[in-house]
Amino acid sequence: MDSEVFLQARKKLGKTQKQLAELLGTSLKAVHSYEQGWRSVPAHVERQLFFLVSRTGGSHKERKPCWTIKKCPPERKRECPAWQFRAGRLCWFINGTTCEGKVQKN
Repeated sequence: MDSEVFLQARKKLGKTQKQLAELLGTSLKAVHSYEQGWRSVPAHVERQLFFLVSRTGGSHKERKPCWTIKKCPPERKRECPAWQFRAGRLCWFINGTTCEGKVQKN
């Protein structure tokens, strides 16, 4: 995630830097550094930010689970943590998901 994407996400949430820092459990200085591009956004902060953005707007029930969209065969679904935890609408939030036959690291 680059600084521009981070800034756009904060604006989409309608939060100040201070408010976003509180939501992400990080410091105001860190949020400022992410937006300026002085620091790279850690994976856990990026994931939390994407989660918050995913919960805004639109009905979440309308979204199909990833295994339906990707038409995963049963054997692939059984091995995937997104299927095991019934998190197909948040599969990007889970490490180790098996997308398109390949284990995703992050």
